[in-house]
Amino acid sequence: MGIAPAPIQYLQRFDSEPDATKLALLRKFMADDPIGLFRQLRAERPILAAPGCTLVALYDDVIEVLNMPSVFTVALYAPKMANNYLMMHDDDAIHYREKSIMQGLLNRDDLPKVRKMVGEICRGFLAEANGKIDAVSDYCRLTPATIVRDYFGLIGMDRKDLMEWSYWAQVDTFYNQPFDIATPEERKRITDAHADSGQKLGAYIGALIFTRSLALKFGFISRPLMKLWRLLTGQNDGAFHDDIVTRMLRTKFPPEVGFDLKRIGTNAGGLLIGTIETTAQATVQAIEFLLEKPELLAQARVAAEADSPAEFDSIVWEVLRFVPISPYMFRKTASAYTLAKGTARETTIPPGTNVLALTQSAMFDEMAFENPAEFRAGRNWYHYFTFGYGSHECLGKYVGMVMIPEMVRQIVKMPGLKAKGNIVFDGHMPKSYEVTWNQ
Repeated sequence: MGIAPAPIQYLQRFDSEPDATKLALLRKFMADDPIGLFRQLRAERPILAAPGCTLVALYDDVIEVLNMPSVFTVALYAPKMANNYLMMHDDDAIHYREKSIMQGLLNRDDLPKVRKMVGEICRGFLAEANGKIDAVSDYCRLTPATIVRDYFGLIGMDRKDLMEWSYWAQVDTFYNQPFDIATPEERKRITDAHADSGQKLGAYIGALIFTRSLALKFGFISRPLMKLWRLLTGQNDGAFHDDIVTRMLRTKFPPEVGFDLKRIGTNAGGLLIGTIETTAQATVQAIEFLLEKPELLAQARVAAEADSPAEFDSIVWEVLRFVPISPYMFRKTASAYTLAKGTARETTIPPGTNVLALTQSAMFDEMAFENPAEFRAGRNWYHYFTFGYGSHECLGKYVGMVMIPEMVRQIVKMPGLKAKGNIVFDGHMPKSYEVTWNQ
């Protein structure tokens, strides 16, 4: 019987590394073995001050950070986001008001309909694929892009353009920050691509809101608008179908509420940017995880055929504890704050500090999860961080809660499903993942 290798002493290697390269080494550890690194952090140094950022590893401390948005702020979002979008605000009137409005319009009563839509879209793509598909571009991205078009109402634009705009916004906002390791040339490439795609998105949103608001105001598509309407939507009848953009335009708010056409356009763009890439990465990583574990895949396939999706969904949420789209959420301190006050790990974090709240580490903390190293479907949903936590929890959380597992469920049901290799990444983002199945 072989002797198990000794665990890597990540903190010893970190401590002995020169300050100039400490952050790069830490990011390598996080990429190569996040669960192992985080286990050691929770046991030995749950609040780690590193060059460029402070890492917070325990469940209780992560909760404390994410519960105080005016102290641990999203200031790092602000330079990356246009039009004063609600996500770049912390615990203020715009964030509170617009998130509340959008949550009401994203009616949870729609969820059965949305799940049915997702299932139909997925089955259509799989039927057309003839037993082979790039699960990233032609399934995991294209499905949420179709939902963005058909349910959210961003119609009249090629879905590949929607996918590209979402991609560059996500890369620049969430993976082009000071604590991300990249060359100056790579950072510039990302910001330039984001700026270019942002201009195109802005022009599209402006035209969409203009034509649809006029048509709703007058109750029909007049002849002068018909040509532009057809160009934007591909529709000939001028009819309005129920979608979120139409709901926003049909809902009348007094001027004092401050939700005018400009704010409607901003929030329409936010629906796009917040949906495609996050959904795609969560879905493709869940598919790969299942394909690499035959016993779990067999269990998932049985659950996929059940009348109720609850058991299958619980498998997907547990998978995403092991392979989340990101192991952390980042914040920046607006003022000094003493974290974990009164404990042995009490630490004062200075103002202006970039803080990585290690949400994946928190999902392996025994304070929240019994036997966290064990894969166990059906755990307490409220301890997961799949859709964030606190005031910045994902706006479309409940849409994602039906979309992600249904996308995984439909492809898992394909007979003889297997991968030709591992997911190919471009930086942090999935680039391709070829899978095949029996016809």
